[in-house]
Amino acid sequence: MRLSLAPWSCRPEASLGRVVPEPESPLRTCWQRDRDRIVHATAFRRLEYKTQVFANFEGDHYRTRLTHSLEVAQITRTVARALAVDEDLAEAIALAHDLGHSAFGHAGERALDAALAAWGGFDHNLQTFRIVTALERRYAAFDGLNLTFETLEGVVKHNGPARPPLPSPIAEHPLASRIDLFAQPPVEAQIAALADDVAYCSHDVDDGLRAGFFALEELLDLPRFGTIVREVLAAHPGLERSRLAHETHRRLIDAMVGDLVDEARRRLAATAPDSPAAVRRLERPVVAFSEAMREPLAALREFLAERVYRHYKVNRMARKAERLVSDLVRAFLEAPDCLPDHWRARAHDPASTAAAVRDYVAGMTDRYAIDEHDRLFKMERERP
Repeated sequence: MRLSLAPWSCRPEASLGRVVPEPESPLRTCWQRDRDRIVHATAFRRLEYKTQVFANFEGDHYRTRLTHSLEVAQITRTVARALAVDEDLAEAIALAHDLGHSAFGHAGERALDAALAAWGGFDHNLQTFRIVTALERRYAAFDGLNLTFETLEGVVKHNGPARPPLPSPIAEHPLASRIDLFAQPPVEAQIAALADDVAYCSHDVDDGLRAGFFALEELLDLPRFGTIVREVLAAHPGLERSRLAHETHRRLIDAMVGDLVDEARRRLAATAPDSPAAVRRLERPVVAFSEAMREPLAALREFLAERVYRHYKVNRMARKAERLVSDLVRAFLEAPDCLPDHWRARAHDPASTAAAVRDYVAGMTDRYAIDEHDRLFKMERERP
């Protein structure tokens, strides 16, 4: 049963539509169709084998870009329902937000950005936009996924209002003339962005504990979150460590989501926007963590940076990943005739070659990138 939507909610019947007009579905709203198209996209399936923090082959239970995206989507729907906005639009934006990530997480992105610096570098958010508007090739009538303007707006504004100058793929897209990209995102997009923070802050604690990078007791000194750990340890003495970790993980999510919803309700009550357009005109987001949560979150992020993201084992893998991605980009820029046929056909001059190399390498999963590196750099005797 569909819940009543608040005045500030986007409404599917008021959608601005798609670049290529399509008949409406009798079974799904326009944003349910967007969500389904994202889930069926090739780029979405590839997220299963792309690193979040720990490389895919380091263990079967660490988060990947795919499981991270699913957790973000689940948290997004919870918050969207609590704030009485369109859950399907919010979920679609959440599921799409990481489609443009390269192999090997941020290490791979850094390597791509550096190797392609002479050609504009690399940005995973822009790459997400290019995937959903051009690179996916599934439908007979259009390239990309032909998502609604509202979903595209959420993708572009994942980190808040866009800043000038707009990258050419966005500036030249019809979206730029239909929606003010320098205004605040709608509530649904704001929720997806903050759900991303909730997901990674909580699940990176879980994965860090699983990896043995720190013990649960080392979280006790953290403001607010240390109290959660203390309560878990006191309530369940003698419980196996893995279950203590999971209990902590779920309570971390609950604390952050509860704070997010309470603060959003307070801001919505104070500003009383009567439409999505009114939300866009506001000077600041309506979905945010409270002032009381900001210090605990900053402390948790710093703890994760020190104990997980800069752990020597993660640094070693990152170093290898950066070298591997750099090797691939350099090799294909120097010898575009080594690109597979589809990508080679796009390489007509230095600029188009760089664009083809960017899209090819960025789309690789961890294991495909390793295999491709072996094919290019590892000499093997051909079998008869």
